[in-house]
Amino acid sequence: MSAVEATLPRVAARASRPSVRTRAAPLALVLDPLRIALFVLTILTISRVHERYPVLATFRPALLLVMASIGYAFLNPRYLTRSNVLRRWPMRLVAALGVLACCSAVFGISLGGSAIFILDSYAKTLAYAFLIAVSIRHVRDLYTLVWAYVLSCGILAFLSMFVFGISRASASYVTRLDHLYTWDSNDLGVLMMVGLPLTLLLLTAGRGPKRWFLLLILVGISATMARSGSRGGFLGFIAAAAAALVMVKGVSPARRLAVLAVALIALAVGAPPGYWKQMHTILTPEEDYNYTAWDGRKAVAERSVGYMIQYPAFGLGINNFTRAECTISPKIAALKINGPIRCIPPHNSYLQAGAETGVPGFLIWVSLVVGGIIGPLRLRRRLPKSWRRGTESERFIYNATSFFAVAMVGFAVTSFFVSFAWVDPVYIMAALLTGLYVVAKAQFEEGSRSVRDRASRIGSSGSVAGWRVRQSAWRSMIVASSEPSAR
Repeated sequence: MSAVEATLPRVAARASRPSVRTRAAPLALVLDPLRIALFVLTILTISRVHERYPVLATFRPALLLVMASIGYAFLNPRYLTRSNVLRRWPMRLVAALGVLACCSAVFGISLGGSAIFILDSYAKTLAYAFLIAVSIRHVRDLYTLVWAYVLSCGILAFLSMFVFGISRASASYVTRLDHLYTWDSNDLGVLMMVGLPLTLLLLTAGRGPKRWFLLLILVGISATMARSGSRGGFLGFIAAAAAALVMVKGVSPARRLAVLAVALIALAVGAPPGYWKQMHTILTPEEDYNYTAWDGRKAVAERSVGYMIQYPAFGLGINNFTRAECTISPKIAALKINGPIRCIPPHNSYLQAGAETGVPGFLIWVSLVVGGIIGPLRLRRRLPKSWRRGTESERFIYNATSFFAVAMVGFAVTSFFVSFAWVDPVYIMAALLTGLYVVAKAQFEEGSRSVRDRASRIGSSGSVAGWRVRQSAWRSMIVASSEPSAR
């Protein structure tokens, strides 16, 4: 039975005692060696700030940190969760994608191309995701890793505002970010639309200077979205904003509207010349080159479906789409008429998963994305209603169920326009969602034990507490134990 389907009271009955009591403690970053390594690894993976310094990039610090984290976790298992993460549906799907990627390499069109990609990149992505999942023991671990992703987006926003230049791209009305050495300007939309809801989540828990710092990151994310000139990113921004207004509970509508108004103002102020004219072309797709060109998105999508039909079981092989475009593509027949051929990526994460790993890969990948939206919302219905106004940790967990779903909405929309099926964001969110299930379970158990211990202490002091006091404690325990079943 998956964690989504299991109710919290049933899970709580068979769990072990958590290593750290966090129910009443304030939220704070966890700074043990493993969490520090994962924090820095997240910053390097998402912001790629090390690529600004070629000397650092040559040492491949992200890969070294993955290996160091695995070694440290193996030698110090007390820093890991006691829950089996493979019992949670997100990591089971991630593991299934890993197995399917290896099978696709064997049965695809280029074993060498797929194998090199798996060893050089995808294995690191999977190992990183599992490291995050097994390192979340309690709510402060989850809080720390969410901060790592948000801070990474803040670094990217700083680089986009003050380091990366902007220029007018061909076939575009807008002056946009160009000559990036980290991510493509369209890729920024995916990263930022996952980071924006996570920033809003931290804003619900932030106090004092941290709240102002998070607001600054929120403004930077919105301005970066405008400077990127990405139409897919703009659609993701609208989708994430609408999802935040509809899906989020535990935050007043007035507060949600106020924060989103700040983000929209930052987007409008940061918009470069020609931005709104470029966004207006979304309403007339038939006039865009992506609709008419041989290498436009419409033609590439049609060829992607053709590859999936031609190789339904295991696909072309992971990372073999561009190779197929120059070897078995229908374009080859028209080569003499249309001139030089281009080996282009699929520009659609859904079709990339289907074309490169077949129908099974498409279904698993879509299940991971859609489940990332539905799963947290179903978990929220099983949480005690009192957590909406409970301790700081309880409020964070309750709000995380909403904002994790919003983050996956942002990813689901923006990833439709880029090739991100095998890139880190969706795997990071799967690991964080797995950690959310673990954290909710541990938090409920700790609360239940606190009530039982309090009732036991009151009941044992017979010389002081009379029968009315003992009866009141018993009623309190019954009410607390029945709260998780509320909907």
